[in-house]
Amino acid sequence: MVRDRYIKLLNKPQDHTQEDTLELKSTIKKYPYFQSARILYLKALKDANSFKYNNELKITAAYTADRSVLFDFITSKVFHEISIEKESVTEEKAIHKPSDENVTQAELTTQELEIGKPFNFNKSETHSFQQWLQLSGTIQTVKSGISPKKKTLQDNIIDRFISSNPKIPKVNKHQPLNAKSGETRKEPSLMTETLAKIYLEQKKYENAIKAYEILSLKYPEKSGFFADQIKKIRILQNIK
Repeated sequence: MVRDRYIKLLNKPQDHTQEDTLELKSTIKKYPYFQSARILYLKALKDANSFKYNNELKITAAYTADRSVLFDFITSKVFHEISIEKESVTEEKAIHKPSDENVTQAELTTQELEIGKPFNFNKSETHSFQQWLQLSGTIQTVKSGISPKKKTLQDNIIDRFISSNPKIPKVNKHQPLNAKSGETRKEPSLMTETLAKIYLEQKKYENAIKAYEILSLKYPEKSGFFADQIKKIRILQNIK
């Protein structure tokens, strides 16, 4: 990519073209630690509403030294800005979306639940972002010179164990044993719609249902919407 064009994209990332996206993809393939190029490529996928965005965000997080900087950018106003031309094209596609009479119930439900759509984190969802990274197995920092795709299963298990900062609690002799102590508790105050979508994206349907039940109690004015989401999830469960 020509330097002048790259500088223009840094100043106005929403003005990217399809050719720019291909150039950026080629650049990060050649220079995987070129973080500004990764961010611009991520922005291009987000604007295109690409199904590749969520996975690319995980890869970008793995290559990012300070993920708080990445989180600040993907929740910034600049990252969500889109050019007028691209916005009109997106709206036109939505209006003239072709209908397929042969679409299955599973595919229709998947579309209605927006599975595969880019995650939209906001400033208050730092917990959801970190939780997603842990769930997706990319919370570990990429080791120097090693691509995340080349890591073995054993490496990933060890990295996840270390990143969780395990501690052995003191045993209270007077406290009764709890057979369900190994279950993960979901703090209602930390539950968000994005986190519920993350569970859904990972096909953790029971977790997603529980998340929407918590959200229904947390936001009673949207209980009808959350109830519909739960019904659709149960449809997917029954089909699969």
